[in-house]
Amino acid sequence: MGRISLRQAALWCGGSVQEKYKEVTFLGANNDSRKIQPGQLFLALQGARDGHDFIPAALEKGAAAVLCTHCDGDYPAIVVPDVRLALGEIARQERLRLGMKVVGVTGSVGKSTTKEMVAAVLEGAYRVAKTPANHNNDIGMPMAILSMPEDTQVAVMEMGMNHFREIAYLTEIARPELAVVVNIGTMHIEFLGSREGILKAKMEIQEGMPEDGTLYLNGDDPLLWHCRGTTTVPARYFGVENDQCQVQARDVRERPGEVSFRVKTPQGEFPVRLPVEGMHYVHDALAAVSVGLGLGVPMDKIQEGLEHFRNMEGRQEILEVNGFTIIKDCYNAGPESMAAALRVLHNRPGRHVAVLGDMLELGFASAAEHYKVGRIAAEQADLLFAYGPSSSRVLGGAITGGMPLSRAKAFEDRSKLVKALKQMTRPGDVLLFKGSRGMRMELALEEFLKTEE
Repeated sequence: MGRISLRQAALWCGGSVQEKYKEVTFLGANNDSRKIQPGQLFLALQGARDGHDFIPAALEKGAAAVLCTHCDGDYPAIVVPDVRLALGEIARQERLRLGMKVVGVTGSVGKSTTKEMVAAVLEGAYRVAKTPANHNNDIGMPMAILSMPEDTQVAVMEMGMNHFREIAYLTEIARPELAVVVNIGTMHIEFLGSREGILKAKMEIQEGMPEDGTLYLNGDDPLLWHCRGTTTVPARYFGVENDQCQVQARDVRERPGEVSFRVKTPQGEFPVRLPVEGMHYVHDALAAVSVGLGLGVPMDKIQEGLEHFRNMEGRQEILEVNGFTIIKDCYNAGPESMAAALRVLHNRPGRHVAVLGDMLELGFASAAEHYKVGRIAAEQADLLFAYGPSSSRVLGGAITGGMPLSRAKAFEDRSKLVKALKQMTRPGDVLLFKGSRGMRMELALEEFLKTEE
């Protein structure tokens, strides 16, 4: 990894630094004084708390310097008008200095998994770096860039958003030569107004791409398919149902613990076996295949990368505990991923128990989408435990879908939810725990497992 001097960083972002500290160097950056590592740059960001209040703690833990709007003491610092914008500019310049190729990944559902699959495929031919969990916004992605090794050949960067112009900002920093849009769902519709608004926001990723870049789009998504001929960079499509896509999946077969299929590409066909469950992972894998082929990864290396793929913690972890099979899928949730997870639950042998937290940021669509999830749960699950302020809507959908009230429950108190789970479940059951990040469904799971000790 290459160290950056305060002199260089200040030149990049237009900040000022005392002469005696100009040759101080840092490696990586962090905005959490509790997690900062020795030698990192501490970011004194203004959030719920003022980051400047934590500068002494960060320095005590070994921070090399501080990026801040003002200094209240004598320590290495770059002083700037806006810490967030300065961080972005430093990261943009560091990305250019490293000279690596960049793959940008966005979408409503599955972008983190797709990012991991793309990285797994590319690791067969390149030295790869990637954004870690949660580092997909205007703070996390720049921090990830500043921590990338000096010898990185390809960086895979996840880009998230919930408002217009957020992807535009990220893509101007990352400057991806290749980019994937996995799908257009309903996540964040509260802020973007419609799926067409979400499409517009996701397609901002093109703004930072070179004219000869390549955009990889899901051809089974009607909104993305209708973008044909309108993109500002060349677009290629992947899909399962659309036989006009350049990269296609055929003969898809689902089994407990895996999904397999054949990939048809302009370069030839080959089989793929993914060690995860659910049709929704096929599109993520096809995106990874498309990027791999675009960067010249041999087909056998693509196969190998996908076969050894392991998803991030909290995303469809299968646990066998106290006689229960637990599907821990607590990282996040939207209508599309909730439906996919319920199908995975249904395909598992045993009695199917859905423990579903609210889906957040759905705005005006929230009531209808929670009702729909309840209808789907009535088809896919034997027992339903809905949790959160919208749980009554889920319950209503389930009852309308034919699930007896004796098998469908709604809770706004987590302890009461867990108590009912303990009373109504038995060893041999398969339990799905899923909800939006803010619902902290992993806490319900932990409490449930503690009661079983």
